[in-house]
Amino acid sequence: MPGWDSRNKERTDIRPSRGSSGFGIVRVIPRQMIDEKRCLFSSSITALTIFIQLLLLCGVELACRTDQGNPTVFLHCSGFHSKAETDDMTERQYADASSRMSKSASSTGLEVHVGSMPFSLDKELLASKSAKVAALLKENSNADLYCLLRDIPADLETFELVARFCHGYAIHMSSENIVPLICLSFHLGMDENHCNNNLLSKAVTFFEQRVLPSWNEIIKALRSSEKSLQQTMQLGLFDACLHAMIAKASDNPQHLGERIIVSRNDGDGGEKPNAKRRLFALDWQEDLTTLSLQLYEPIIYTMKQHEIPPEYISASIYRYAKKSIFCCSSGRETVSIYKRRSQRNVIETLEKLLPHGRELLPCTLLSKMLRSAIELEASSGCRKGFEIRIGKQLDQAKVKDLSIPCQGYAKEVQYDIECIRRILKEFYDNYDSSDALGFIKVTELMEEFLAEVACDASLVIDTFISLAEMSRAAALGTKRNSDGIYRAIDVYLEKNAYLTDKEKEQICKVLDFQKMSAKACEHATKNERLPVRAVVQVLFMAQLQLQETTARAIYDDHKSGKEYEEEEEEEEEVRLEMEKMSIKVKELEKDCHEMKKEITNGSNRQRVNKGKQSLWSEMKRKFGCSTNMDDLHCPTKKKKVHPKWGII
Repeated sequence: MPGWDSRNKERTDIRPSRGSSGFGIVRVIPRQMIDEKRCLFSSSITALTIFIQLLLLCGVELACRTDQGNPTVFLHCSGFHSKAETDDMTERQYADASSRMSKSASSTGLEVHVGSMPFSLDKELLASKSAKVAALLKENSNADLYCLLRDIPADLETFELVARFCHGYAIHMSSENIVPLICLSFHLGMDENHCNNNLLSKAVTFFEQRVLPSWNEIIKALRSSEKSLQQTMQLGLFDACLHAMIAKASDNPQHLGERIIVSRNDGDGGEKPNAKRRLFALDWQEDLTTLSLQLYEPIIYTMKQHEIPPEYISASIYRYAKKSIFCCSSGRETVSIYKRRSQRNVIETLEKLLPHGRELLPCTLLSKMLRSAIELEASSGCRKGFEIRIGKQLDQAKVKDLSIPCQGYAKEVQYDIECIRRILKEFYDNYDSSDALGFIKVTELMEEFLAEVACDASLVIDTFISLAEMSRAAALGTKRNSDGIYRAIDVYLEKNAYLTDKEKEQICKVLDFQKMSAKACEHATKNERLPVRAVVQVLFMAQLQLQETTARAIYDDHKSGKEYEEEEEEEEEVRLEMEKMSIKVKELEKDCHEMKKEITNGSNRQRVNKGKQSLWSEMKRKFGCSTNMDDLHCPTKKKKVHPKWGII
């Protein structure tokens, strides 16, 4: 009876078998299932073929042999190769696969671990290229050979290139692997004395012909030498690269990168590279800043000795600091101790390399490097070096360049007063120009800086007084008035209304009332934030200025011979007037002292106010002033006074 197999869904018939008299079971497979299996087999063959081709392209060697009647396929990975190398391997792999595998399986095979990757090497092939391996094999010291190969100064890729060369394969040399390849071939003794056309001579020829003539290739080669830096310097490879770089930088210093333009009229004072050169640059320029500090330091030091233009060296040093410090600093708490120590080493080294010339870098960039040195707790010599460079060109600085925080204050905004004082001293000690414009710019800078920090409500009084004194000292060599300092004091008193009269008087001692303009004096007489003593001094100076103006006007209008005869009498009268004015000022100070006593003894507020009003009325009466400032120009009896007795 015909039927169906429920599992395979195939029809079975019971038919007589050919060549026999009995019956047998014949399995009849449907045509559709046959086609599906045939298609699946064909797809498997195609996938296997593609997989083998991919393995060949990736540098995988195939070898086949029969082990106890069972065919075995061996795969050996030798790294990635170029198309030319793959074609060369394809032509020879079937010819010498069996001999090669038989050698590796014999007693001459040696398994070496480079890193975590095992390598199966043929000792005879390796000895034919390496003098050191041949000498060890001659002594029949397998342990020494294993230690030699275990301690080789090379990475996995470099050792793989050497192994491929020993097995007769072509290797691909580049700027990225040539220096480690020379170091390893020299370590193994793969020179011409042992074998013709050996690896060391080929690598050195490539280094001289393909690397040294190009700036970019030199930088790439130096980057790859950082893992074997000591051996690179011992073999003279670093010196060869250095001499080639010096020659190229002497011919074209732009190899170091774009110089930073320092503009006197630059409102920002920041980094301004040469945009024209960047616009027309066609090739990618490898930068020295990509090298480690161990390589960068001797290169820049040698370039300074060979008088490469310092503006290009300074620009390269700043870019190195920007890459290694500024871009990596995301906050003091998040930087590890090791990273912080490394950055401190970088900033101290860069300060030693930085030229000392004027206008090589803007003050803004120098101030940024100084703040980094302070934050990283660099040495005092490093910080002083940046202070000297800033002081030499302080007349080009901006207000933000002096905003140098003081170490020890975490939350409050404070400023390093001693650092600013040292920078000012450096400027005045080294400014040798006959033009006084530099002094005027520094005076304006200090006044602007004082006005900005006065807005800081957390600024302590001692810090503000120190800055105000430095601002006043900066203005001594100029004929500039004290209006800028007065404005800063007014702002500070407004932001710190809780100050006592004694503290306000201490602040106002910095102010030079004799150099205040008439407009500033008028504002000060109406300023309720000033202490009484300061207002009295302002009124006194205003009265003297008024007398001086009147005397000069009379002298200019009525100059005659008769007036010269009366000069002595008039001078005596002026002298008496000044003495009387001094007596009045002392009386006013005494009245102020009495008023403070009344306030301390608990007098009521109304009486105090009445006393103040009577005091002001008495003071105005004694000075002959009215309530309106315009009434100061009331007609008075004109006196002929010699101008030299006027007080400015």
